[in-house]
Amino acid sequence: MNRPARLVTAALTASAALLLNACGSGGGDESSSDKIAGADSAEKPSASPSVSASADGIDRPEIKLPSDMKMVFEGQQTGDATKDAILSDNERTVSTVWQAMASGDLKKSGMAFYYTDNALVGVYEYANGAIGKKTSWAGTLRYFDRRVTVFDDKKSAALTYCVDESKADLKNRETNKLQGTKTTPDSYVFYNLGLKKNQDGVWQTWDLTEDRGSQKCQP
Repeated sequence: MNRPARLVTAALTASAALLLNACGSGGGDESSSDKIAGADSAEKPSASPSVSASADGIDRPEIKLPSDMKMVFEGQQTGDATKDAILSDNERTVSTVWQAMASGDLKKSGMAFYYTDNALVGVYEYANGAIGKKTSWAGTLRYFDRRVTVFDDKKSAALTYCVDESKADLKNRETNKLQGTKTTPDSYVFYNLGLKKNQDGVWQTWDLTEDRGSQKCQP
């Protein structure tokens, strides 16, 4: 139970239970972001070369991750503009949670920009729990086999993908000491996300389920 994903189990049992371990499902009250500290914060961290910049004119929160926290996203270009926009926003979406963990600052994470409904409640509780334990991670997470289905209204979609956690390790945010990991079948996780396009054109994640150890993602 050492990988970044495993922290989520305890933190999210009573909530949406998302992002990486014990990821549950379900919609929620769209006003839930009003209850999240920093959800309406205008403060933005500096830009990061590790997260793709936006060329669509949307004023997005910038993301800066530490050099030892790396993510590899495969299949970034599908040739379909809508699907490519969804994949790009998905990269930014997961990065905001890791930014919160790495910086220890929920208000500047940008999570409320990319998550909504129960998903926002879940990632907030997860990140807040990790920050309280001074826990972050180092290494590389690989996101692969990403598949997008855009629904007829062009404002909602589903995204599935796998994550390889075998090269990531938990660390203490203050001491930078690594905990040590072992690669098992549970190091490979299948995700199924529900997304919707908001009025600003951002593809927000509102629903997420996972299958840890899924045969779909095993090497």
